[in-house]
Amino acid sequence: MKLPWRLLSLAVIGTICSSPAQAVKDREAAVRQDRAALEQDPRWLYNDFQRGLAEAQRTGKPLLVVLRCVPCLACAGIDAAVLRQAERELAPLLDQFVCVRVINANALDLALFQFDYDLSFSTMFFNGDGTVYGRYGSWTHQHEFQNTTIAGYQRALEVALALHRGYPINQLALAGKQGVALPFKTPLEIPPLAGKYKADLDWEGKVVPSCVHCHQIGDAIRASYRDQKKAMPTEWIYPMPAPETIGLTLAPDQAALVKSVAAGSAAARAGVQAGDEIISLAGQPLISIADVSWALHRAPESGAVPLVMKRGGAQKVLQLALPANWRTKSDISKRVGTWSMRGMATGGLVLRDLGDAERTQRAVGSDKLALFVSGLGQYGIHGAAKKAGFLKEDVIVELDGRSDRITEGELLGFLLQNHQSGEIVKATVLRGSERVELSLPMQ
Repeated sequence: MKLPWRLLSLAVIGTICSSPAQAVKDREAAVRQDRAALEQDPRWLYNDFQRGLAEAQRTGKPLLVVLRCVPCLACAGIDAAVLRQAERELAPLLDQFVCVRVINANALDLALFQFDYDLSFSTMFFNGDGTVYGRYGSWTHQHEFQNTTIAGYQRALEVALALHRGYPINQLALAGKQGVALPFKTPLEIPPLAGKYKADLDWEGKVVPSCVHCHQIGDAIRASYRDQKKAMPTEWIYPMPAPETIGLTLAPDQAALVKSVAAGSAAARAGVQAGDEIISLAGQPLISIADVSWALHRAPESGAVPLVMKRGGAQKVLQLALPANWRTKSDISKRVGTWSMRGMATGGLVLRDLGDAERTQRAVGSDKLALFVSGLGQYGIHGAAKKAGFLKEDVIVELDGRSDRITEGELLGFLLQNHQSGEIVKATVLRGSERVELSLPMQ
């Protein structure tokens, strides 16, 4: 039986967060313990953004909002560090903020809270009037839940405070950091979530099933496009591009310090060098790597974007030329939101581009499509490819007439923007030395 897209988010969260490697064993107890520990905490306002906003207006302090999926182990290390382990290191900085901890996305104001929804720990910094100063989120911590390093977080706090001291003179420079218009005011208005959750958590019953997780926002928005038979916008397929997308590797313990630059990349062509400190991107002052991703998220599909660098104590203005389709080079393979797109576009296949040695072994050219089936879904929409005859370790060498070399992420974008549910695309796979013709259903 085909699973309706409006129920997809529930299926995905059940699949992912039920894994012992990715979630605490007793999710319900974890949420209740978090509430018991922090509801009366003298520093943290618990799950009440509006109260925090009012307090920021009253005191003149900036507002710091931590958004945390408590049951998920991802980012547990930095979460514990910010709350407890680093109290002495961070206390002088945290004391200068109104601090709020939000553990569910049910009633988030989507005009204000636009960040990387695939992260289980994020922080947004606001002025009391709702102006966004910046964002913090770490994929290093997301993938290493025992990582408790906070140097980058501390730097974000410091720069956010500096922006607050310069406000409102710097308000024009902050314009690009503000959220853009979305068709929904809260997650509860997005069709796949509407009517299934309430604004408040069910503390008298089962808390966890009553919670909208942050990643469900992205899942639901993508599903709404699919339900309407509309091509999915590129920015929802490749959200919050990592700096590596343009060839930058940034130091995790700084706001935006260039650690290395990939040869031939957009950043290299712009003249960025290792050791440069990026002061602003697209006119936006940066407080963290997540701010770089936000600036790229809002960047044009092609064209020049200004970078202001500090090099050797002097500032230098560069122009970052973004080529057409630059966003499709973003690595989305480890994002939670990619699971739902795999269900829509490839029937639950997990694909990996073959390396040069493997291509030589299989007699596949270096410029040709060769996507190795490293994972194969088993159930529901994620079992469609298996049902269609695909096998683990197949190598896709042609799909929908395309045989040029592309990544899994590029393939997902191509299929989601060119095909709708119910359509069938033809595929050719290598199975050992045999070429096998298959039909892949779009969902």
